[in-house]
Amino acid sequence: ANKIVQFHNCRILRNHRLIWDDLWVRNGIIQNPRLLFFEEKKGSDIKIDCKGKILSPGFIDLQINGGFEIDFSSNVENVEFGVQKVAKGLLQYGVTSFCPTIVTSPSHIYKAILAKIQPKKGSKNGAAILGVHLEGPFICHEKKGAHPEKFIRKLTGCDSVLEVYGDLTNVKIVTLAPELDNACEVIKMLSEKGIIVSLGHSVSNLEQAENAVNSGAKLITHLFNAMLPFHHRDPGIVGLLTSKKIDKQIYYGMISDGIHTNPAALRIAHRANPKGMILVTDAISAMGLEPGTYQLGQQHVTIDEKRAFVANTKTLAGSIATLPHCIRHFKKATLSSIEEALEAATLHPAECLGMENTIGTLNYGAQADFVLLTDDLQVYSTYIAGQLVYSNSQ
Repeated sequence: ANKIVQFHNCRILRNHRLIWDDLWVRNGIIQNPRLLFFEEKKGSDIKIDCKGKILSPGFIDLQINGGFEIDFSSNVENVEFGVQKVAKGLLQYGVTSFCPTIVTSPSHIYKAILAKIQPKKGSKNGAAILGVHLEGPFICHEKKGAHPEKFIRKLTGCDSVLEVYGDLTNVKIVTLAPELDNACEVIKMLSEKGIIVSLGHSVSNLEQAENAVNSGAKLITHLFNAMLPFHHRDPGIVGLLTSKKIDKQIYYGMISDGIHTNPAALRIAHRANPKGMILVTDAISAMGLEPGTYQLGQQHVTIDEKRAFVANTKTLAGSIATLPHCIRHFKKATLSSIEEALEAATLHPAECLGMENTIGTLNYGAQADFVLLTDDLQVYSTYIAGQLVYSNSQ
């Protein structure tokens, strides 16, 4: 307690650049060294040599359905244990904060899970839980993707949302289709409660999507996947990336696993709206495991090499990719800088959530959640609140 720890000999991601600098931490918070030196007349109590590694903010995953044999949407009785197991496992991938994601499910599943998954600070026991991402059931049948059609619901107004979900206290993000009846009314209600509304699993045209954003939506769920493809006369949700009829930054999730999105599509999206790109895994229970059959909500999923399909179909069902893999693939596919690739998994999701002053950054006063990386963006070690929570002995 109160000891000043100095991380030195590292390249720090700060103000969109990698710079050789030291990181000073006290009581889990990043300190301004000038204030320490000139006002408090203090130096470091402990010095840690980072051996020339990259020091990045901890990674933030806004859409992850499970991992390590855990599916957040199905094992309701043991969901607390399951979420904690995934939170612990994510530390090895540099993830320090995440949103457990629940796919389209019956109402009683939502209510039971939301009562048990509460926001939680990160520690040596696992990454921080920021709140639940509810993906469905208010989505389009035509673009259901891997979501079970029988549980998709009509959006009859705000009451229908409360009827299906119950208590919204632990909810951080809701994905819905903006073309549904009463969508704008519901988006306003959720936004006023501080919940991020994301647009996805949709056949929305551009005008409907713009109306949704102007009603409060600010995120797009896995851009290009489970939505109408870009068309030059009506680009649909994709058109939000360059729309002049919205007055705020629009953010969009991308599954940069090398399977869900062609490298050319990654380049198009990034060049159209670089500040809005957020890398997500959309990982399922098979993340980190061998090929086989696993669970995604109320359905079985088959893993074939690096792809996940709804059993007995060719419908993609989330990914088995890790966030460092997505970062590396994005950088290679787009020829972006290391800084751009890292900020798509750190600063941008934090900004989308309105949490950029505390996570996703290494600015003074932010929480000292960070990851040390090799030059090829492999995780070397992970820190939460300045404490070592994972180290790669290899």
